[in-house]
Amino acid sequence: MDNIYFIIISIVVALMAFLFAGWLYLWVKKQPSSNEKIARVGELIRRGANTFLRKEYVVLAKFTLVVAVLIVVFLPTPIWKGDVLENIIMALAYIFGTIFSAFAGKIGIQIATIANVKTAEAAQKGIRPSFLSGFRGGAVMGMAVVGASLLGVSLIFIITDQTSALLGFSFGASSLALFAKAGGGIFTKTADISADLVGKVELGIPEDDPRNPAVIADNVGDNVGDVAGMGADLFDSNVASMAAALVIASTLGGGKHIGTVFCFAAIGLLASIIGVAGARMGKKDDPTAALNMSTYVTTGIYAALTALATYLFEFNWRIWGAAIVGLLVGVIIGIVTDYFTNDNKKPVQNAAESSEKGPAFTILSGVSYGFLSVLPAMVGIAVSALAAYKLCEPLGAGYGMFGISIAAVGMLSIVGMIISNDAYGPIVDNARGLAEMGELGEEVLDITDSLDSAGNTVKAITKGFSIGAAGLTVIALLGAFISEVNIIAEEHGKELISGFDVTNPIVFFGLLVGAAIPAVFSALLMLGVNRNAQRMVAEIHRQFDEIEGLKEGIEGVDPEYDKCIEIATEGSIKELIPAGLFAIFMTLVVGFVGGVQAIGGFLVGNIVSGLFLALFMSNSGGLWDNSKKYVESGHHGGKGSVAHKSAVVGDTVGDPFKDTAGPSINTQITVVSLVASIFAALFTLYSLF
Repeated sequence: MDNIYFIIISIVVALMAFLFAGWLYLWVKKQPSSNEKIARVGELIRRGANTFLRKEYVVLAKFTLVVAVLIVVFLPTPIWKGDVLENIIMALAYIFGTIFSAFAGKIGIQIATIANVKTAEAAQKGIRPSFLSGFRGGAVMGMAVVGASLLGVSLIFIITDQTSALLGFSFGASSLALFAKAGGGIFTKTADISADLVGKVELGIPEDDPRNPAVIADNVGDNVGDVAGMGADLFDSNVASMAAALVIASTLGGGKHIGTVFCFAAIGLLASIIGVAGARMGKKDDPTAALNMSTYVTTGIYAALTALATYLFEFNWRIWGAAIVGLLVGVIIGIVTDYFTNDNKKPVQNAAESSEKGPAFTILSGVSYGFLSVLPAMVGIAVSALAAYKLCEPLGAGYGMFGISIAAVGMLSIVGMIISNDAYGPIVDNARGLAEMGELGEEVLDITDSLDSAGNTVKAITKGFSIGAAGLTVIALLGAFISEVNIIAEEHGKELISGFDVTNPIVFFGLLVGAAIPAVFSALLMLGVNRNAQRMVAEIHRQFDEIEGLKEGIEGVDPEYDKCIEIATEGSIKELIPAGLFAIFMTLVVGFVGGVQAIGGFLVGNIVSGLFLALFMSNSGGLWDNSKKYVESGHHGGKGSVAHKSAVVGDTVGDPFKDTAGPSINTQITVVSLVASIFAALFTLYSLF
């Protein structure tokens, strides 16, 4: 079968995903909602989320326009030396990528701010209908994001047939995701930290008490950070993995390998559609088990259907094996993350117990378990890369890196289900807040607490999964960078490269600089959260001091919620730009100083350091979050106890770890890898060394 047919099949499956997302959207929207108070608060959340997204996208549109002009002038080669048409095509592909990524975020916000209200009210009927409303709300985003990524890559490839255009599309998706994830992360943790510190620690009031001026901003933050930001992040990862695989496949002569990439990606989305459609809660009414089972079912369907496709279309079984290796390691990373962040497991329970002795022990426990959690995930990524490389290496020169790229495609094949699970988390988190503010009673709060705890766990699993997928993707992008460099080197009579020798001082220079970037990037984001949270804490204090009757909860006295939303919005937009520009700027500096050898070292250092920090921060933050939930459920003294106050402090430290810096790092390493590939020609021709 010709490759064109596999591309057409991919487009058809993407359109099926959009139709299914539309059906899910209508199903969620039709669920009953009659509580006026919940509807009013839900409208405040929806309005705040859309206001933030609109302001953020205006800033990012200006950034996109500037970068597009620079691409036209300089990339892939300067217009005075190259083909102007190729530069224009890359610029258009870049803009196309940013638009699709922005669309993914907007769709997520649209459904999440409806599903949260429906999920809260459905909890009055029981845990099963409430779970289904939350999960299907999240699945709208899952289907739309993966459908958009598959459709975008297919259209770019079929229209241009240029690898530079694919890299441009992927860079557009990645650059917007980098800023969207950073901005959303700063917003959500500004509000979350401020609300917890003043509400829980200082005043001892409940988490979602409507007297707290930051409580609506906190719920808005769940949407702009964990829905819009994470959706853009996983959209970027999926696009980048396909782009890397297609670039390497093209250097191998294209042929059936291009068809394999599109076929496996389309089957992944199809398996996710089937998995979402069949997702139900079991007899034990365990939401975590239901979410995990849906993932395992989707994984099994994908493995079976890709094996069938390999047999029918005579794909290479070694390439299929590489995809399955990536898929299985993704599941293993999820299991490891679950162990270190699930409140049914020992690490979380031990951290909660240590909180009885004060916040210092809470912090020490979280840091220690966070470090321990890194080893199995890093080993898993390393083993999958090595196994995929060795599986495909016998096929010929260049096939080892192609095997790694296919492993990344395999790991991300079920990303439709992964995003559905991830978006479920902030939806049920919001639902829990709405249930408390709507005074729906303790039974409903118990149900939404159970759903929220499962949401915290699957959010942590999603972050671990996305970080692992980014690891394989950027290794594949390193192969794509080598391919792009060798094309340029061959055209200009320069020496071809096959790898990077770390004993070479230029390579080692790049490696050391690259290893430092994730730490500085994380620091800039967390300092942004710190500064913004201090401004919001001051505003909360002002309102409690100046608004008479607010602290006492006198009926008819409401806080000025918009003030806190405005602080979070303005501050996050101000703080998101420096961190992203820093990572891109340092890549360019290293490239123009040391050339492709320095960039090779830079990428290796950035990948290893970035994966380590991302996994550590994501898992330790998830552990602290669920330790707090575990104490709040009645263990070790429950709410108001010493253990509870210590656990809140731990959660406050963990918030920017797991929701701002940690998940943003995997986008950062993808962005700099794409920058390296896009600037390969300039680094080859114009460097000091």
